[in-house]
Amino acid sequence: MVTQAFLYNAIFFTYTLILVQFYSVPPETVSVYIFPFAFGNLLGPILLGHLFDSIGRKTMITLTYAVSGVLLAVTGYLFHTGALNAVTQTIAWSIIFFIASAAASSAYLTVSEIFPLEIRGLAIAIFYAFGTLAGAIAPAIFGAIIGSGSRTALFWAYCFAGAVMVVAAIVEAMLGVKAERKSLEDIATPLSQVLSPTAPAT
Repeated sequence: MVTQAFLYNAIFFTYTLILVQFYSVPPETVSVYIFPFAFGNLLGPILLGHLFDSIGRKTMITLTYAVSGVLLAVTGYLFHTGALNAVTQTIAWSIIFFIASAAASSAYLTVSEIFPLEIRGLAIAIFYAFGTLAGAIAPAIFGAIIGSGSRTALFWAYCFAGAVMVVAAIVEAMLGVKAERKSLEDIATPLSQVLSPTAPAT
């Protein structure tokens, strides 16, 4: 949840700055480029969501995190070399976030499933708080880099964000839980069953 919040906020909340600073897009027309970006975010979970049940949680979470991280680094390189313009940059981001939005949704899904029922809400709140903290820091960092006007510095920042997503994919591959097509009680035994003594036989 921390990694997806960092990636999402770092890119999404600074994209208008990219368009104005590097592609000379007039501020009054920036919103035109945001719509396809947002549309890709919407379509990702809708079109890819069912695969988390058919192919499996662990496999799909690993793939979506890894692929979005690698694509971010590749797009960052194309940006660095000047191979992109405002339209192709938007298309690239839309593709990345089509995948990354499904990854982000799966992060919340995972947290809601792997903890016992009694502490599930608390677990979600704690992880969401850490994710929000990372998401709050990212735009400030990327905004400062964009303000410097350095494509090279921004390229390395994108590589860092991509690497963070790949690390999350590795963690999921190692520690992920196969939760597809299972009841929540089968994934995490309720604490009431774990802590309560066995009832005497009658």
